Amino acid sequence: MRGFIHEFKEFAVRGNVIDLAVGVIIGGAFGKIVTSIVNDIIMPPIGLLLGGVNFKELIIPLKPGDHVHTLAEAQKISAPVIAIGQFINVVLDFLIVAFCIFLLVKGINWMKNKEHEKPEPEKTTKECPYCMSEIPAAATRCAHCTSVLETAPEHG
Repeated sequence: MRGFIHEFKEFAVRGNVIDLAVGVIIGGAFGKIVTSIVNDIIMPPIGLLLGGVNFKELIIPLKPGDHVHTLAEAQKISAPVIAIGQFINVVLDFLIVAFCIFLLVKGINWMKNKEHEKPEPEKTTKECPYCMSEIPAAATRCAHCTSVLETAPEHG
């Protein structure tokens, strides 16, 4: 039993598990923000444009005899309905969260690519055109074949 507890402790304090827990907590809070944006900011103007429809209450009754017009009425009498408005809100929530995650991943990939695009270091050597040996870039004579490579600029 003691080995099991020790193994669980190692698992629980491992960095990946803690990172995952933080991600789930932040993701839950972010989901609430997105739900509020959809329910309280996006859907009311859309409902107004569509004739004052409250999307949260938009339902499709399944029994023709049930004369219910809102989800609250249907729930009160346990009438079977398709809560199409709630479904539309959840789909919009998902699309917004998915788009935000897409932007986040795109940004992380962009930053990773920037890290890999380091400028090429300046060359400190060159090749002798006569013997093809590697020599210092500032050399005017090849150390291997003693050929004169270029003349030093005259100051005058």
